[in-house]
Amino acid sequence: MKKQWFTISVYAENNVGLLNRISGIFLKRHINIESLNVSKSEIEHVSKFTIVVNTTEDWTRKIVQQIEKQVEVIKAFYHDDDEIIYQESALFKIASHLLFDERQIQNIIKESNSQIVTVSRDFFVLAKTGRRHEIDEMHDALEPYGIMQFVRSGRLAVSKVEMPISTMLNNFQLDK
Repeated sequence: MKKQWFTISVYAENNVGLLNRISGIFLKRHINIESLNVSKSEIEHVSKFTIVVNTTEDWTRKIVQQIEKQVEVIKAFYHDDDEIIYQESALFKIASHLLFDERQIQNIIKESNSQIVTVSRDFFVLAKTGRRHEIDEMHDALEPYGIMQFVRSGRLAVSKVEMPISTMLNNFQLDK
């Protein structure tokens, strides 16, 4: 089997230590977590963990089965990139004088559909939302001018098809 990108969605009660146990499942198999995001889900008191890995489907299936054995986990799913809609966000901190002195910086901002979040005497901050490769391209374009700071979020993803978890979570909520 060939390696490819998978997004694992885990719906769980967000208890202390769960993230550590989930990351341990990847550690035991020597699989790197490329991106991780945890947020509340559409159901109250249920968190959604979004984990991105580059591995085989067989390993991904085994990992999801192990994750589901955790007591707090309600359900886990995995999807390839064609089955989801996803975005990442990034912030770039750049020296302010470049905004006015380097015409190419203005072109990069315009072409990348990024936004200026704030401008101060010493720096300005750009925000970019898009696919990983779009953020990488913007990073590569800005790098020669000097990036003072750079940070990127984990992947945010929703499935293209309805997830059976919605009904399951609604029933879970009604039982409480």
